[in-house]
Amino acid sequence: MLKSKSEKDARSALKSAVQRKLSREDVLILDSLNYIKGYRYELFCLTKASQTPHAVIHCEIDPHQAAEWNKNRSEEDSYSQEILDALVMRFETPDSRSRWDSPLFTIHPTDELPYKEISDSLFQRKPPPPNLATVAQPLSSTNFLYELDRITQDVINVILDAQKTSVPGDKVAIPNAQEKVELFKHVTLAELQRTRRQFISYTKMHPMEDTSKIGNMFVQYLNKSIR
Repeated sequence: MLKSKSEKDARSALKSAVQRKLSREDVLILDSLNYIKGYRYELFCLTKASQTPHAVIHCEIDPHQAAEWNKNRSEEDSYSQEILDALVMRFETPDSRSRWDSPLFTIHPTDELPYKEISDSLFQRKPPPPNLATVAQPLSSTNFLYELDRITQDVINVILDAQKTSVPGDKVAIPNAQEKVELFKHVTLAELQRTRRQFISYTKMHPMEDTSKIGNMFVQYLNKSIR
């Protein structure tokens, strides 16, 4: 059976890598299954935020031919038939009418790659305008960054300390926050710091005058992210 958690973790790692490397100066190729249209939409949003064009190249093949090719691969590099069937069943075919799947280049095994068209779609096309929410706004106070860094780090420290004696299902009270952190599992320092960095990046784009709200907002963000 496909392990949904492993799949989710793999997609999350790929998306994070794209987010780190995406820029207007480099060509980035994500050579992966990308078979879920919602995931392709998330990748499209990253390109919008970076104000860089993107393109989707769909390598289309008959499932029977794919199965034959799979049989000829080594055991280490091949899928089991059960997993291959599940991937075929769950594959959501790209649709050029969807903005996150456009421009779309569908390539069959015997086709020549349309190099010029792909190149033009990346280098001769204007990038999509970013959403207003992804455009960084000026910081609302000189103290904001300091408070954002301090408060979020304090929350992380409280969680790490609480985990020494807590069990899954416990709720951790956070100073100066109305809501509690719900610990459904043991959360590593690396995971907490990664979530903290994501929250800080988001919050920098949406600064606030009332820094007393940061703690509660970070707790809410954690509860959605570390399940």
